Amino acid sequence: MSDKILIVDDDHEIRDVLRVLLTSEHFEVAEASGGEEALRYLEEHPVDLVILDVMMDGISGYHVCLQLREKWNVPVLFLTAKSKESDLTMGYSSGGDDYLVKPFSYPELLARVKGLLRRYQVYRGKPESAQEEAEWCGLRVNLTSNMVWRSDREIDLTDTEWRILRLLICNRGKIFSMENLYESVWKEPYFPSSSNTIMVHIRRLREKVESDPRHPEYIKTVWGKGYRIG
Repeated sequence: MSDKILIVDDDHEIRDVLRVLLTSEHFEVAEASGGEEALRYLEEHPVDLVILDVMMDGISGYHVCLQLREKWNVPVLFLTAKSKESDLTMGYSSGGDDYLVKPFSYPELLARVKGLLRRYQVYRGKPESAQEEAEWCGLRVNLTSNMVWRSDREIDLTDTEWRILRLLICNRGKIFSMENLYESVWKEPYFPSSSNTIMVHIRRLREKVESDPRHPEYIKTVWGKGYRIG
């Protein structure tokens, strides 16, 4: 069966363009012109991915995502004309999985869509019984589920934050460049705009696992090279 994607945007021209692009790649597409319509649709129809515009009439994409996250784990790709770090932070804080700034190229959109779908399918197929863990200086990461502890206190991470931390802690001492980190975690080609996405996730990850995010104990920045643990 084809993966089903719900496009939520109050601009019918954008929905038309996205529908043509995605159906040409053999995805099944559904559409909603606003947040309330999208939430009603999700109550009755399972989907594999939601492409969600931020600025819409009625409730914003951020509020739609917050409500969506109360019931569903489906990946959410935000589309927006806003590119400030605060806007990205808002998107990830509301439960979004990825963020694409308009105007975007079709290859970049398809890469993001396919990457999110691929990770979602892998995540759903993980065996619940596997409990292998990695640990570093009191920071403990379950390698098969989104569970992390610091000094036996459980820390709530998003799936993307967990995957970044898992990659770093399993390769202690190795420096990951922006490109290497993005392609290892997101499993898709690196674009220049991806650096902002990485920096936002690293900052939010530090806020959750570090005692003092401004002077990180775990996730170190190697200036001019990238990030590492240990």
